[in-house]
Amino acid sequence: MSAATGIDPRSPRFGAGITGVLLLVVIGLAVGGAALPALILFSAITVLFAWGAFAGVQRHPYGRLYRRFVRPRVQPPSELEDPIPPTFAQGVGFAITLIGVALTLLGLPIAVPIAAGFAFIAAFLNSVFGYCLGCQIYLLLARLGVVGRNRTAAA
Repeated sequence: MSAATGIDPRSPRFGAGITGVLLLVVIGLAVGGAALPALILFSAITVLFAWGAFAGVQRHPYGRLYRRFVRPRVQPPSELEDPIPPTFAQGVGFAITLIGVALTLLGLPIAVPIAAGFAFIAAFLNSVFGYCLGCQIYLLLARLGVVGRNRTAAA
């Protein structure tokens, strides 16, 4: 990984913090009886996860916010991070939120707060402790040869 392709590891944590707050709002709306606003906000979060998964974390709006407003005010990172695991993690978030939206549209309204709860746990762990569940899933799958560089070596 070259310096040009690495990302500041604090950027995904920043984005996870924003996502966590938005997910708490979704849960509060859903539990408080505002199912439609919860679904609309949750759908927007799903789109943001898709953006990060398909365009990459380097192009995600939260990463741009971080680079514009936060990074100039903090010390440079001691090391850069490979963007592939956080991008994969965005894909995991996209899958979880998409399932929640789809099940809700199919008549299961409890799916939004449940899926939002799962996504919140992952966002909380990343933002507060720097532990990225989606990244850990990626690393496990890479070790098994399912994704990443090991995949071509195993074939």
